[in-house]
Amino acid sequence: MSRITDTFGRLRAEGRTGLVTYTTAGDPDLPRSAEILKALDRAGADVLEVGVPFSDPLADGPVIQRASERALASGGSLRASLSLVARVRPRVSAPIVVFSYVNPLLRMGVAAFAKEAASAGVDGVLALDLPIEEAEEFRETLAASGLDTIFLLSPTTSEARIGKAAAMGRGFLYGISRLGVTGARDQVASGAEALVRRIRAHTSMPIALGFGISSPEHVAEVGGYADAAVVGSALVSLIAEESHSPRLAERVEEYVRWLKGGSAGASSPEPLGAADAASNSAGGGAPRA
Repeated sequence: MSRITDTFGRLRAEGRTGLVTYTTAGDPDLPRSAEILKALDRAGADVLEVGVPFSDPLADGPVIQRASERALASGGSLRASLSLVARVRPRVSAPIVVFSYVNPLLRMGVAAFAKEAASAGVDGVLALDLPIEEAEEFRETLAASGLDTIFLLSPTTSEARIGKAAAMGRGFLYGISRLGVTGARDQVASGAEALVRRIRAHTSMPIALGFGISSPEHVAEVGGYADAAVVGSALVSLIAEESHSPRLAERVEEYVRWLKGGSAGASSPEPLGAADAASNSAGGGAPRA
């Protein structure tokens, strides 16, 4: 049983909604990215998504695009991302999922990537722009190294492709609640529950729902129909705002504790700046929250 499967099994047994967090490896730099991952784990994030910085992140909104730019400027890459995971793995108990566009994986070679990722302590991989029709060999190569292949499903995914993703996927399925690019929102998309119901008709595999989630109320709402909520852009925005602060890791930890229902000393982050809020509202919804 994989670490991801074990985690979702425990969440179901305890009747809890999981929290999946996304950060970009190397943002704002590699040493502090390591501290952020450890802070997320301390705060109780159930799955850590580690994004590989990429020069053309077309599915992402401006917040995560800028995170990729900062990470690349600080030396981020696929190999650096795997080295980062290897460095923190002894201190992190949560499953770690690598998020990447497929180009860096193909450039390294899928077999070489799978071996290096497994050695680093990665648990699952989502290649967000890999068509499911072309994913069988990819999935088999990852499975041979003990890695879960996670598939992305959107409101426009056909029933046939949902069924194929359910049959081929391992760990969990990732539902995105609206179309467009990534970005935080004031409300969870109205079609989110309907998407989860469509996926549930094909599988009992856990479902994590992302896009626009940024508050405990959003997490609780998603928990009414999905197994986990994914928080990405709101967290990445907080990292950007606190990037020059010595309290960066502490603020990340406070934010995640707040998302999970609050605790003594936990507080909400400052709201997105006007420019970020406006640019986010122009997007629609892709792989990360």
